[in-house]
Amino acid sequence: MEAEAADAPPGGAESALTCFSFNQDCTSLAIGTKAGYKLFSLSSVEQLDQVHGSNEIPDVYIVERLFSSSLVVVVSHTKPRQMNVYHFKKGTEICNYSYSSNILSIRLNRQRLLVCLEESIYIHNIKDMKLLKTLLDIPANPTGLCALSINHSNSYLAYPGSLTSGEIVLYDGNSLKTVCTIAAHEGTLAAITFNASGSKLASASEKGTVIRVFSVPDGQKLYEFRRGMKRYVTISSLVFSMDSQFLCASSNTETVHIFKLEQVTNRIQKLPRLLVASSNGHLYMYNLDPQDGGECVLIKTHSLLGSGTTEENKENDLRPSLPQSYAATVARPSASSASTVPGYSEDGGALRGEVIPEHEFATGPVCLDDENEFPPIILCRGNQKGKTKQS
Repeated sequence: MEAEAADAPPGGAESALTCFSFNQDCTSLAIGTKAGYKLFSLSSVEQLDQVHGSNEIPDVYIVERLFSSSLVVVVSHTKPRQMNVYHFKKGTEICNYSYSSNILSIRLNRQRLLVCLEESIYIHNIKDMKLLKTLLDIPANPTGLCALSINHSNSYLAYPGSLTSGEIVLYDGNSLKTVCTIAAHEGTLAAITFNASGSKLASASEKGTVIRVFSVPDGQKLYEFRRGMKRYVTISSLVFSMDSQFLCASSNTETVHIFKLEQVTNRIQKLPRLLVASSNGHLYMYNLDPQDGGECVLIKTHSLLGSGTTEENKENDLRPSLPQSYAATVARPSASSASTVPGYSEDGGALRGEVIPEHEFATGPVCLDDENEFPPIILCRGNQKGKTKQS
């Protein structure tokens, strides 16, 4: 997401925050500045560790990292029609592609990389960056609103299907076919997001009063949450917790609303963690207490643009596990549980998709983190002008 203009931090305008994004499993934070971009690890509550920084491309407004790998995608205001893909640990450019208009957003998982323009969406195979499909028959999308499931076994894509109503088009990024359309809201869409397994889709309209959750792929409404009654707000972000038990919404009122999607069992579990990055250059870490109606406890505040940290409430016994390597997360099997509610598929605990056999990965000269990590990326150069496949 692109950050709003903030007060100039210590270090001048060149270090001003221009955009920020979490990676797919929220183990890393990427920020863009006037001078370049930075990547941070979120493996510790006590400190925010910078893992990489680059000033080679100035005025960055999109930076996306693929899980905890060394693949990062960058777009700059100096060349807003060009996408650059880097292997940041080796300091090499994997490829770059140019498009017919400005790039508004980029989404990626282990199978697909999506480039969203105002009137088209390009779908690439992330293993070799080959263009698989171009969706041209879509309504104008000036904000680049779209969502991609991080579960590579389905790679569902959601994007607005109308200029006048809150219709959502659900598209299968693996089979490259439209799945269904969902009449989600009366007003136009403001935010959409998938849960970790790609089995649920949440949406909010420009009114910002109602948030709805739908099942995927059939598009049936599962939940409806009312954020307010009369006051219209702009929902800037929606995100599920990794276990799909909570849904978080942030808005221009500087408030964060957290909704519980299901009853929590009595089993011992780690508390879900909420990470909020603000345009003033700070990262706020909260713990959610499921035993107390989703109460938020502020753990720590980190400065993204400085070196200082402020500790509000130290929780020494609540430390997240260290992020696994890319290959390890690919090999993690999915999990599901039996449904006890009619019409509701309780598979939110599946954090990863199905195991991908090694023989399905392409071979190539560039690996992401180490010589044993998949998928390798074939070096390429590309230009998408006049080289599109229409839907």
